[in-house]
Amino acid sequence: QVQLVESEGGWVQPGGSLRLSCAATGSFDSMNGMGYYRQRPGKRREVVARFLASGTTYYLGSVKGRFTISRDEAKNTIYLQMNNLKPEDTAVYYCNHFVQGVDFWGQGTQVTVSS
Repeated sequence: QVQLVESEGGWVQPGGSLRLSCAATGSFDSMNGMGYYRQRPGKRREVVARFLASGTTYYLGSVKGRFTISRDEAKNTIYLQMNNLKPEDTAVYYCNHFVQGVDFWGQGTQVTVSS
């Protein structure tokens, strides 16, 4: 089992920044496979950024250059730094860890970008 605890999101004006974090506990060998998804209103859940099995990173096209995913191995925590936020980034953001064929999810946190 893997438990994922996310930090709170929040409200930010367009152009602003926000950092999310997700701490993982439980049984896993690597932080590869961890990442963030989001679900925008009326849309399907989509991957935003994640560490692939190889350790490299993947970003959704619309967030490239604005979002950065990073990790602290000592704390088993990943971070999503979100800059130049846009209204279309408004969504519930979910931390995810894919371990041995199983998806584990955080509780989700709301990020609202509006003026």
